[in-house]
Amino acid sequence: MANTKSAKKAALQSEKRRVQNLARRTAVKSSIKKVLLAIEQGDKSAATLDGMLRTVAAQLARAKSKHVMHANTASRKLSRLALKVNKATQAAK
Repeated sequence: MANTKSAKKAALQSEKRRVQNLARRTAVKSSIKKVLLAIEQGDKSAATLDGMLRTVAAQLARAKSKHVMHANTASRKLSRLALKVNKATQAAK
């Protein structure tokens, strides 16, 4: 346990950040799963998938800027998801 006032404050801040970071990571994973589920269930509507992809992109950018996720990891996840969305919308045409 922290002995000094500053160490106690640092421990509280660290816990607060840990909870926020966990929430951000969970939100990103959930939104990615929603897009993949929509593709899997056959929702080929370009407008729907595009809107969902924009949401994921925003969440990944936020996670990247807050250093919750490495920049390359966020870019890779977005790129792979965009490829799947494009493939699904092209198949619908």
